[in-house]
Amino acid sequence: MNTQCIIDYLSELSMNNNREWYHANKEDYKKANEEFEKLLQALMLEIGKFDSSILHNNPKDLTFKIVRDTRFSHDKSPYNPAFRAHISSKGKLPVPVGYYLMIKPGNQSFLGGGLFADMFKDATAMIRDYIVQNGEEWEKIIHEPEFENYFSVQGTALKNVPAGYDKEHPQAEYLKFKSWYLEYPLKDEELINAETFSAKAAEIFRIMKPFNDYLNKALEGFQMPKR
Repeated sequence: MNTQCIIDYLSELSMNNNREWYHANKEDYKKANEEFEKLLQALMLEIGKFDSSILHNNPKDLTFKIVRDTRFSHDKSPYNPAFRAHISSKGKLPVPVGYYLMIKPGNQSFLGGGLFADMFKDATAMIRDYIVQNGEEWEKIIHEPEFENYFSVQGTALKNVPAGYDKEHPQAEYLKFKSWYLEYPLKDEELINAETFSAKAAEIFRIMKPFNDYLNKALEGFQMPKR
């Protein structure tokens, strides 16, 4: 696995974010993308040691396009110079939640987990309701010492506890959230040795797993909105 190839390509794309350069260097994209898929396969095998539910996935099905939708964005650059993937029992869909990887040069890479999307109102409601009923379990997970060494819960949130929920609830601060996710930042040099990286990333994901499991119990029965 040549992760340097991934870093080099994305760095060049970042400096030449235009269609002419992209199409002139399509072969370099294909090589970098192949290396990313190899890295995903290696990472999945490591994750599979503690979460076998993800092993059936094909790496090709877990990745996101680098082409940006610029219709509603002030930034009209056509490409996102990052390789991204979401690994879960049902692939790259945001639910069930799983293990997220973004490689973006300039020390902008990270490992993630939890629910990043806050546009699914039903999912938000299901998690809030679950926290209301299972607050002690929530506190135990997010205050476990190993977890606290690496993570703090992030997410978009309201200013106030939403209507219908007790403002005095012990987890009131988390009931304000519309999404609940974790991020572990990565430096570029951590990506250079693919084997070392895969082992470390899997360990971070292992520590993250109880948080993901909690959210997935809350989201049991959730249906993705039909397009």
